[in-house]
Amino acid sequence: MSELRFVLPTLFGLEGVCADELRRLDISGVQAENGRVLCTGTHRDLPRLNLNIRTGERVLILLGSFSAGDFDALFEGTKALPWEWFIPREGQFPVKGYCLNSALRSVPACQAIVKKAIAARLGENYGLNTLPETGALYQVQFSIMGDEAALMLDTSGPGLHKRGYRAQGVAAPLRETLAAGLVLLSRYRGRDPLCDPFCGSGTIPIEAALIARNRAPGLNRSFSAQKWAWLEKKHWLDGADEAMDREFDGEYEIWGGDIDPAAADLARHNARLAEVDDIVRFEAADATRFHWGGLYGRVVTNPPYGERVMERREAEELYRAFGRAWEKFPNGWRLYLLSSHTEFERTFGKRADKKRKLYNGMLKCDLFMYL
Repeated sequence: MSELRFVLPTLFGLEGVCADELRRLDISGVQAENGRVLCTGTHRDLPRLNLNIRTGERVLILLGSFSAGDFDALFEGTKALPWEWFIPREGQFPVKGYCLNSALRSVPACQAIVKKAIAARLGENYGLNTLPETGALYQVQFSIMGDEAALMLDTSGPGLHKRGYRAQGVAAPLRETLAAGLVLLSRYRGRDPLCDPFCGSGTIPIEAALIARNRAPGLNRSFSAQKWAWLEKKHWLDGADEAMDREFDGEYEIWGGDIDPAAADLARHNARLAEVDDIVRFEAADATRFHWGGLYGRVVTNPPYGERVMERREAEELYRAFGRAWEKFPNGWRLYLLSSHTEFERTFGKRADKKRKLYNGMLKCDLFMYL
């Protein structure tokens, strides 16, 4: 059990960004796939991944994968895995998962079979007919794609997008992992001004501030695996010490504006919780009159789309007015704007230099890049 195989699910479109994060942490065996990134590491890497990764949704340990064309194969393949290496006698092990293009279509039936197989294996090892399940949580996840089943343990608990700084949000908030992905895709490193004129609850500027300071996003929260007996507490302390040693201070110009004063107030509150209120500034401001001094910088933003928050016509009017404001910016400025609107470029008034497909939850979007 010295080497572990990890799976980090991501929002579609962020797999490459997450893989780059892993490589910067000197994690080995990094392999990006659709909706997830695989890698290998030791026990000490488990806390490092949970503490440091900005764009992964959670950190799973892959126990094994096997062909599961029917329920018997699912039971036997699950039972053959070394669950006793990870789950102690009293451990709770609820099961959840999904099936995709599989002969095993019933998720509840698959859950029941996986649970029964794990219980049989653990019962044999611990000499028990009934397992107490009164201890720490060991959430089991399965995926069955085609005839291939994969069995995993969730080390994170609540998703990694739950940094701990956003107790509440405004309508249609942007997930923190996606906000961090937008900032990383803009290649922001803290050297030039960064603005978000549609900041809502402040997620993009706060993630930019965490990136500028190189502050690990998971330092202010807890994880399921912190209660696991087989994982030494020392690894969590070492991981946190390493993360804090990598932080640095500096002078940064990070700004967020929103037409709703209540949103700007909430953004300030969230920045205080994230401990970046000293380097990020929020104010009530109209994006259609947005202008910023200086010859260079970048705007990273997620305006209302029309599908979720505003009527489509209102969204188009907003894009048109923001496009007129953007025309006044010097050539040294770059814009990275996320929208699901299929006619965004037409209403904005300018074709993007580059586009990248991303997903905001299940909503297909484009990141429009004006370079």
